[in-house]
Amino acid sequence: MKRRYRLRDQERFKRVRQAGASYAHPYLVLYVLPNGLDISRSGFVTSRRIGKAIVRNRARRRMSEAVRLVWDLVEPGWDMVWIARPAINEAEFTALQQASVRLLRRAGILQTGHDPTIRERSLREAGALPVGSGSGTDLQL
Repeated sequence: MKRRYRLRDQERFKRVRQAGASYAHPYLVLYVLPNGLDISRSGFVTSRRIGKAIVRNRARRRMSEAVRLVWDLVEPGWDMVWIARPAINEAEFTALQQASVRLLRRAGILQTGHDPTIRERSLREAGALPVGSGSGTDLQL
């Protein structure tokens, strides 16, 4: 994920977690808060409950990649904090992708698509659409 789309300030992480809305999944928790900017930003958190440093870093990279694949579908103007849960270590990557899409959709910050071909391609890459499906109406979420 590009640097401009990352949350880096500890104070902003704290504000998003305290004042933002939260959405939970067995693999991830998503906190969202409007940021008043024309871009959205994401930050990723893994606690020591996830495992040692190597395991935490791998979980953070997997979360970041799952979000990156659908980043062009995220509405601008939001700060997001993604928190890994211990079950993330056993999750297949496609399940992690589907979880991130589901949380974004529940939060209401996933664009409903201006160009359906771009939307379908991004969702297919994220594992939310089966390869070869036609429209976005048959999402497997």
